Amino acid sequence: MKKILVLLGPNLNMVGVREKGIYGEESAQSIDAQIKDYAEKCGFSADVFQSNHEGDLIDKIHASKDSYAGVVINAGALTHYSYALRDAIACVKIPYIEVHMSNIHAREEFRHTSVIAPVCVGQIAGFGKNSYFLAINALKDLI
Repeated sequence: MKKILVLLGPNLNMVGVREKGIYGEESAQSIDAQIKDYAEKCGFSADVFQSNHEGDLIDKIHASKDSYAGVVINAGALTHYSYALRDAIACVKIPYIEVHMSNIHAREEFRHTSVIAPVCVGQIAGFGKNSYFLAINALKDLI
């Protein structure tokens, strides 16, 4: 069974607590469990890794090239300004799919631009937790 990684950036551990009108009331832990179950139904083993620290995310991206067939990444606010994450993703030659639970293009202006999108194979935004499931389906076709 091929392994995939779901990589979550800053504040995504607070889903279900923060901005419920945007992210919903379901806990991050519940969504993580559903992601793992869904991935298994799609024929993958999935690890979910969340960190509020950019360096930890970069280390996980570097390690992903040897451990995973593909990655779903929700970099949170780092999406919009972390050239370090962008460069780390560019270093590895496995498919990365950028995901956002909210529609970043319908939110504040600073959220409209993703610096990581150019090094990802695609972007899925605006479907809540289903954004992760859509990305896992996309990985099925890419791997």
